[in-house]
Amino acid sequence: MKTCMFPGQGSQAKGMGGELFERFAALTAKADDILGYSIRELCLDDPRGELNDTRFTQPALYTVNALSYLRAIEDGEGEPDFLAGHSLGEFNALQAAGCFDFETGLRLVQKRGALMGKVSGGGMAAVINAPGELIRATLDEHGLDEIFLANYNSPSQIVVSGSAEQIGKAGSVFNKLKSDLGKVRFLPLNTSGAFHSRFMRDAMGEFRAFLATMPLSAPRIPVVANVTARPYADDAILDTLADQIANTVKWCESVQYLLALARSRGQEMRFQEFGPGEVLTRMVDTIRKQTPDSILDGFFPVAASVATAAGNDAARKVADWNQRHPVGTRVRSTAFDYDSLETRSEAVVLFGHRAAVYMKGYNGYFDLNELQPV
Repeated sequence: MKTCMFPGQGSQAKGMGGELFERFAALTAKADDILGYSIRELCLDDPRGELNDTRFTQPALYTVNALSYLRAIEDGEGEPDFLAGHSLGEFNALQAAGCFDFETGLRLVQKRGALMGKVSGGGMAAVINAPGELIRATLDEHGLDEIFLANYNSPSQIVVSGSAEQIGKAGSVFNKLKSDLGKVRFLPLNTSGAFHSRFMRDAMGEFRAFLATMPLSAPRIPVVANVTARPYADDAILDTLADQIANTVKWCESVQYLLALARSRGQEMRFQEFGPGEVLTRMVDTIRKQTPDSILDGFFPVAASVATAAGNDAARKVADWNQRHPVGTRVRSTAFDYDSLETRSEAVVLFGHRAAVYMKGYNGYFDLNELQPV
């Protein structure tokens, strides 16, 4: 199974986009017409130092993300099973799923960036090695009631958002803490607004009204929403997307949900990032390492119990096979037209539930249930 994912603010970098603007000249020209400036110039040269201004960052990232994905599709990359995006990147996920076209998405993020850019006096910071419970308790203990948990990026990284004054005070508090994950670090981010917090509620209301004027379709490919960490409901696209501005980004849980879903089906989830940098790829690697199987099994407990039972059965079959049939055993397939095969490895359990053995010459695995020694 595969999930394609798109990054949000923080991934932008001068020079991003490269040859994409020439390859997709028609879409680049449409973007220029909508925005009223050269998207290529902004991304490649940033002559006026605007790329880190959210009013310009959001259209720039959206465009580069979209063209990166389009290039892959045109080059023969198959469509994914799921789509996801971090904050701004969720618009790319919805566009890739067919909820709206490129131009509509660009108008949406242009409006979103303008509304969010109007909200000043806020700040954000990444808190490293502190679980959410410790962050909340620390905020309550020190009366920091204008700071909120904005982005759950991984089990060991949560971004907080709030008033610039309190963000400025919080560093000295958090940098004294330790947790089971290690020494806590508080790293202010280069943002001008308290994104994904209650300070964005007015912007959320205005954006909801703007969204209502745009054509939105149900996704062709499931898109996991930041707000719910579950796939978008077909009839809730407007509300879910509007709510994202002033609510927590549940990125960690979104990735865990996708990992758990694949696990419940006896498969692995592969993630592929489209856009500048590899921020989300690194986050996914961290989430994989820091999430125990018990957490994943909790998403689909019935499937997990079935998979465990299947895995135990597969383990018994593998042990029995390896005891009776050494490497090099000649077999035939009862499911396919292969009468002369030779095992190249010992039997193993694949995907947590499938008893299989690798075949010489065929260069692939066969299920033990489909083999008969000859």
